[in-house]
Amino acid sequence: MENKTMNKRVYGILGISSVMGNWNADFSGYPKSLSDGTIFASDKALKYPMKKMWDNEGKKVIYIKSLNEKLLPKTLEERYIQIFGKDDFKSIEKVLVNLMTAVDIKNFGATFAQKECNIAITGAVQIGQGINRYNKSNVNVQSILSPFRDKTDKKAKNSTIGTKITSEEAHYFYPFVINPLAYKELVDIGVTEGYTEEDYLNFKRTALVSATAFATNSKVGCENEFAVFVETESDAYLPNLSEYVTFAKDEDKNIIDLKNLADILNDMSQQIKSVEIYYNPYTTKLINDDIKDAKHFNIVTSKEV
Repeated sequence: MENKTMNKRVYGILGISSVMGNWNADFSGYPKSLSDGTIFASDKALKYPMKKMWDNEGKKVIYIKSLNEKLLPKTLEERYIQIFGKDDFKSIEKVLVNLMTAVDIKNFGATFAQKECNIAITGAVQIGQGINRYNKSNVNVQSILSPFRDKTDKKAKNSTIGTKITSEEAHYFYPFVINPLAYKELVDIGVTEGYTEEDYLNFKRTALVSATAFATNSKVGCENEFAVFVETESDAYLPNLSEYVTFAKDEDKNIIDLKNLADILNDMSQQIKSVEIYYNPYTTKLINDDIKDAKHFNIVTSKEV
């Protein structure tokens, strides 16, 4: 199989806004939080809308919930056979070839333990935890009433069936890195062509819109707000870029300050091929406009995505 591994690394930030939504709840239904009360969201919350978008487009996606004829979640074996049409678990090589054609595994990797196969694939795309940078976030709890009377309670007129919990407003910033060389050994044994430019562009396309497109009841109000893609030489190593942006609000717009980000990227400009920044100009304003004059920088509004 021809090696088509792209010859660069990519570092970046993906920003998600949540207004009267619940981007990522814990098992209590409340937004996830650190020990100091800071709201955060896991990488799984960001990956799922991307996988759902790919699945809706008819691409091969393995690690996503699907139901069998009894309306029960399919097993991993059932999902594999659904996607690839056969059970070939006796050949690890065949399984690896198949798995590396699944778009979710090609990006995020997988742990596949099924019958004779026990495979761990470290994904080329690694996404960190999304930290809420808005320090005035509050949680809103709404009681939900059923339109039906509870037949187990003879005195009941209507019954509360639960609550809907939302963040009044939160702004999550996720760091990510793409290392195409993660699949070097798999390329060497001929089970994949590697992480290609086409794979990267597909990830980028989906990362920019999938949160907005994923309009479930709890995710209404959650949208793609901001993104940075920094393409570097294959041997360049950048820190967690989400630590170098700050978030604030003025009367009518969200404010994202890029000064510290511009400083660190300009310091490493010899190793950087390009920087693209995406944002929604209707809701968000970038400050420190001198970043527009920095080497390699390209500011893209949501109207141009």
